[in-house]
Amino acid sequence: MSQFAINLLFVGGSFALYIGIAIWARAGSTSDFYVAGGGVHPITNGAAIGADWMSAASFISMAGLIAAGGYANSTFLMGWTGGYVLLAMLLAPYLRKFGKFTVPEFIGDRFYSKNARLVAVICLIVASVTYVIGQMAGAGVAFSRFLEVESTMGLIIAAVVVFVYAVLGGMKGITYTQVGQYCVLIVAYTIPAVFISLQLTGNALPPLGLFSTHVDSGMPILDKLNQVITDLGFNEYTADVDNKLNMVLFTLSLMIGTAGLPHVIIRFFTVPKVADARWSAGWALVFIALLYLTAPAVASMARLNLMTTIYPEGTQAEPIQYDERPQWIKEWEVTGLIQYEDKNGDGRIQLYNDSPAFESTAQSRGWEGNELVVNRDILVLANPEIANLPGWVIGLIAAGGLAAALSTAAGLLLAISSAVSHDLIKGSINPNITEKGELLAARISMAVAICVATYLGANPPGFAAQVVALAFGIAAASLFPALMMGIFSKRVNNVGAIAGMLTGLGFTLAYIFVYKGWLFIPGTNNLADTPENWVLGISPLSIGAVGAVVNFAVAFIVSNATEEPPVEIQELVESVRYPRGASQAHDH
Repeated sequence: MSQFAINLLFVGGSFALYIGIAIWARAGSTSDFYVAGGGVHPITNGAAIGADWMSAASFISMAGLIAAGGYANSTFLMGWTGGYVLLAMLLAPYLRKFGKFTVPEFIGDRFYSKNARLVAVICLIVASVTYVIGQMAGAGVAFSRFLEVESTMGLIIAAVVVFVYAVLGGMKGITYTQVGQYCVLIVAYTIPAVFISLQLTGNALPPLGLFSTHVDSGMPILDKLNQVITDLGFNEYTADVDNKLNMVLFTLSLMIGTAGLPHVIIRFFTVPKVADARWSAGWALVFIALLYLTAPAVASMARLNLMTTIYPEGTQAEPIQYDERPQWIKEWEVTGLIQYEDKNGDGRIQLYNDSPAFESTAQSRGWEGNELVVNRDILVLANPEIANLPGWVIGLIAAGGLAAALSTAAGLLLAISSAVSHDLIKGSINPNITEKGELLAARISMAVAICVATYLGANPPGFAAQVVALAFGIAAASLFPALMMGIFSKRVNNVGAIAGMLTGLGFTLAYIFVYKGWLFIPGTNNLADTPENWVLGISPLSIGAVGAVVNFAVAFIVSNATEEPPVEIQELVESVRYPRGASQAHDH
């Protein structure tokens, strides 16, 4: 059986499973559509949260970024893991106790203002659409290789699949679909990692293999990797980071952005009780840890395999001839995600750090520039091919990569649709809308969101994980402070909350757009996205933490300059912080 047929079998089989689950668990009411009727078991919900959490950024892109940047990009791991703990401890139980379907509904009721609810809807949509762009970009990468189609066609196929099971099933369908997707993606991620860890280190556990001895050289594998890449002008894989401020701000932005993202928060409304929400959080952390503990090993082993593929006799010897390149490079070249240019005409593949510091060494070897450009988002997907693993493993990781992208996309699209239909239309425009009408509005808004995300996903403002990091920064600067102040501060009023959200969102978006292009449209940026142009060395990916500080400061200053919240609102905050039982999530 050909590799294409194997890929088709795995991907098609997994899609049939997802759509079948969606039909079985289709939503028949707004309660089913928004929170799966509030009756999901904590372990089931934990697995669904895991799938929601481990998006294309985690599965496809994160390890690729760590592989390229080493320790410097471990901030993705630290920020997302720490952020989940922050969400589970500080926000989820209290929001579940409050008993609302959506984040904007909580903000609207807590700050006793339809305008606050409307601003929260805007913040949620901007953050979620940015996040979905990254998911669709990741799905396009996976489809373009494994189904051998153009990346644009891959995006369209992904959009159609998400539309079918998300629009049909709502939260009920998505929840049980995501349990299936979690099983697919975690098996797909860990099995190749086990094979490759055994191959390189003899250790079957990838997290331990990362600190084991490289079989061929007898050196610790990280020392071997450092030696290989420094011989080619790259920084040490384990080297420290010069810009500590940016690293701290980026980690913080990911952490608090995590706690402000609505598609994960809404999951805690799908269980019957507050205690179940806490158990869901614990199980989700277990499920997430399986992938996050494996990712650093996958990254380092992928980088080492790539370098030794190009330099099989060692970095002091000649690289391979282009005509003798392995089949996996030929396959990925078709997608345009690997590009080769023979700059010195010798027919070999020179892969190195084309920097001024390495220029004299390159010239002495007759090299005239780096000749192989490898998109970072492909490393995890290509890893089984680089390591010459069996065809069924390649098919499995294809299905896993798509499961990761599509599961998170579905959760985000549901958050967007509920914000539009429940918070905007029912909450502000037409409070008397029927349940049937609200359900129809939710499905239409989800379809529109899918179209927008697919269009923007064709030209994303960075790699999948970088685009997702932008979304986290937007959520960090806009929604997180409002949620925290809504739960832990009785003094912050409606005027302060609105002013804080608008200021934090505006400040953060303006900074991002200056470097990434206005509305993420290519070619509209004012400055090149390089460290020399960043203000105080702060990257657009890190600015969300600064935006959050601005949000908090403005909210407190404005609130203290205006009237205190009504007594009943202050009592409500007190009751949420000191639970005396949990109300059921209900529709207003």
